[in-house]
Amino acid sequence: QVQLVESGGGLVQAGGSLRLSCAASGRTFSDLNIGWFRQAPGKEREFVAAIRWTGSSTYYADSVQGRFTVSRDNAKNTVYLQMHSLKPDDTAVYYCAGNYRSSGWYQVTRAERYNYWGQGTQVTVSS
Repeated sequence: QVQLVESGGGLVQAGGSLRLSCAASGRTFSDLNIGWFRQAPGKEREFVAAIRWTGSSTYYADSVQGRFTVSRDNAKNTVYLQMHSLKPDDTAVYYCAGNYRSSGWYQVTRAERYNYWGQGTQVTVSS
């Protein structure tokens, strides 16, 4: 089993930056594809970004393309979501999710493709 824990959320002004972290337990971290999702009050959970277990492939939602960057540091068992030029519409609870590389690198925007989820971290962007 895998345990994921998000951190780094907080309050930030529009145009500012935050870096979220997703820390994973276990010896198989390097075998995990990691996705980031977010959910705002009254809205459905939406895909944000994903990174393949190799770290060589990433995928971004159109809404964050060019502003957010997902990366990983396997030595620290951590995946990062660096967020720049934040907008009020980015306000949401952000979740990291994982599946093993054997699950395949496809349909990475679909929440049901991920087996492990963190508890979420709140990001609030003021206007």
